[in-house]
Amino acid sequence: METKLETVRTLQDLLAEGDELWIVCHNNPDPDCLASALALGHIAADVGIDEQHILYCGAISHQQNRAFVNLLEIDLRPFDPDDVVDRPEGSLLALVDHSVPGANNEIPAGTPVDVVIDHHEAEGIRARFVDHREAIGATSTILTEYLDALDVEFEPLLATALLFAIRRETLGFLRGATRAEYAAGGTLHEHADLNLLRQLANPSVSGATIDAIADAIDNRTVRGSVLVSYVGRTTERDALPQAADYLASLEGVETTVVFGIVEDTVQLSGRSTDARVHIGDVLRETFADVGSAGGHREMAGGEIPLGLFADQVDEDDQLVDIVERIILGRLVNALNLADDGDDGRDADAAG
Repeated sequence: METKLETVRTLQDLLAEGDELWIVCHNNPDPDCLASALALGHIAADVGIDEQHILYCGAISHQQNRAFVNLLEIDLRPFDPDDVVDRPEGSLLALVDHSVPGANNEIPAGTPVDVVIDHHEAEGIRARFVDHREAIGATSTILTEYLDALDVEFEPLLATALLFAIRRETLGFLRGATRAEYAAGGTLHEHADLNLLRQLANPSVSGATIDAIADAIDNRTVRGSVLVSYVGRTTERDALPQAADYLASLEGVETTVVFGIVEDTVQLSGRSTDARVHIGDVLRETFADVGSAGGHREMAGGEIPLGLFADQVDEDDQLVDIVERIILGRLVNALNLADDGDDGRDADAAG
């Protein structure tokens, strides 16, 4: 089996062939993706690539993600497909925390990729260098292993970024964490800026996020250990996973799905601690015919174009009602909720 040092040396040899490095983050990048991009850029700089570009698709709306970018002074630019397709000869394209062009990103399908480093479930990965480890809890763990194998001195900002990303991705080492995450955390801790780490962990929350979470609480439907809710329209996409995390703490609840309308899409966020439920598979199978969805056994998300519903009505209020009814109905069927005991709320009436 190839050692970590041999793996990162292989990566270095590939990077040394390039003059520029274009690192593309996935849609609406989270700290794990952003920290991994920073770390890969650090490795590239070490072999002489000074021209680097970190691109992001979607938006950075979660308050922790915005604080992450601002406090760590990450140089980002919005993704433009032309930048990738028409990039200079001799430049390299890398994906971190995602792996396939056109899946959770806006890269044209079939675009050749040089580097893929990821821990999410995926098929059909093609790149000159691939480190795809689904058993690992965070992509930042893999990058930390690379840097440690190279025996580099961790800069405080980079160490802080990686440590926060690992903690955030694993919910404080409680979700999907392996021995590798604990080892990486131990490596990073002595180099991290703990005051900055505390700032990142406690950012201010927008009023729109609080409103969305409140709506999710009010609109919840519970059947046995499953909770489904919706927030209507919101400007804060990342309020949905925050609402899902919060509602997952409700006593007796093991599986939670929250959905809402964000701009021109329906966004979904799911959580599950039920060993019988792979929430990524549930969302993927339920919405494969109308959008894209999937993820891990314990954490997943999805996106459906709103245009599929918009043609049916003229008024926005009607649109919201139709989205709620159809999405809730699909989830009720997928999670076998129709005949379960409930807490007084009628899922079928709500849908």
